[in-house]
Amino acid sequence: MKKELMLELLNTKQYKQLHTLLMENNAVDIAYLLQQIEIDDCAIAFRLLSKKKAAQVFSNMDIKMQSQLVELFSEKELESLIENQYMDDLVDLIEELPANLVTRLLKHVDENQRQVINQLLSYPKDSAGTIMTTEFLSLKKETQLEDALNYIKQNGNHCKSIYTSYVCQDKKLIGIVSTKDILLNDENKSIEEIMKEDFQYVYTHTDQEEVVNIFRKYDLVVLPVLDDEKMLVGIVTVDDVMDVMVDETSEDISKMAAVEPHDKSYFETSVFEHAKHRIIWLLVLMFSATLTGSIITRYENAFQAVPLLVSFIPMLMDTGGNAGSQASVTVIRGLSLNEIEYRDVPKVVFKEIRVALICGITLSAANFVKLLLLDKVGVLVAASVCLTLVAAVVIAMIIGCLLPILAKRLGFDPAVMASPFITTIVDAMSLLVYFRVASAILGL
Repeated sequence: MKKELMLELLNTKQYKQLHTLLMENNAVDIAYLLQQIEIDDCAIAFRLLSKKKAAQVFSNMDIKMQSQLVELFSEKELESLIENQYMDDLVDLIEELPANLVTRLLKHVDENQRQVINQLLSYPKDSAGTIMTTEFLSLKKETQLEDALNYIKQNGNHCKSIYTSYVCQDKKLIGIVSTKDILLNDENKSIEEIMKEDFQYVYTHTDQEEVVNIFRKYDLVVLPVLDDEKMLVGIVTVDDVMDVMVDETSEDISKMAAVEPHDKSYFETSVFEHAKHRIIWLLVLMFSATLTGSIITRYENAFQAVPLLVSFIPMLMDTGGNAGSQASVTVIRGLSLNEIEYRDVPKVVFKEIRVALICGITLSAANFVKLLLLDKVGVLVAASVCLTLVAAVVIAMIIGCLLPILAKRLGFDPAVMASPFITTIVDAMSLLVYFRVASAILGL
């Protein structure tokens, strides 16, 4: 369905036809379409949807459109929306909406829901508790499969996932059973006979990145969440994990580019906000780069003796910076996938040194030929540049692999130690090596 067709049907008030077309589309696609039109038209189209479909569409909209719609909704419409929202989506909405709209929403929340909402809001940021939902299927171990299947049919519509049911005793999780197993086994068997007692789980305070790693490692679609007393309090579903993956990746990319991460999209962020998120790191990198200037000033005599040395500085600094960035990105990926631990530092450094020697020698050999044949420089100058190049690549890769591991060890995000930060350090080190090597070989 295209935006133009939807607007035409709205303008000509062909609401019945528009309702039919909207109901044939996926909730995600409808949300995307509605966000492209004026809010008044959006509200009319939204009201044409069924209650269940409307709730699905609403949860896929951005917070700006959600806020505008909530302002336009009647109290009855708000009540219907809340009734059809999953608890995790409702909590996300409450966290983002302005206080006056939250007050309106909470008028339609009963005491039990309010307690659950308050509990979910109390968990630490970026923990499993903040991304879980409390709607899940719970069974008793003595329940027969025929009764269990009837229970799923009656209650599954109110749960976010019906693929797995959770077997609890005194609210403590003792096993899990898939709907597939319930369907394929003899209906006279009990849940205890087919349930699995070996299962993965996390706690409410488990970091969401660890949750993502468990989903990836075990190929899960849903994961139970326990409290400190090992009582089942919720589940995390794969759709929420995908959102976390996107958020974490976006945050890492921002940090790797020395930009303060934020939640808004590019066009929703003002010019001032863009500048604010970038300027702090630019200031840090600018002042740290003064170290490079100090080194050049210190070796000013070498420039006067052999002015040609200056022309190779950009190449040496850029190559070293690129080598360091490659090493850091590789190690950051390994850290993110839990392939590299702090105890692996000696192995990582040894491996990067060997990689650096292969890369450095190859680059230096190619550069040595170029300097002699194309640039027509002397052998001693070419040797100074090429030896520095090998040293710069080795130093850069060592720094590039060590800093992210050290950052994680100290509790920081390894992505902070990416390209810009490493490049600044490597530039200074490359210059020091360059002038020391050149002074020794050329006798400056």
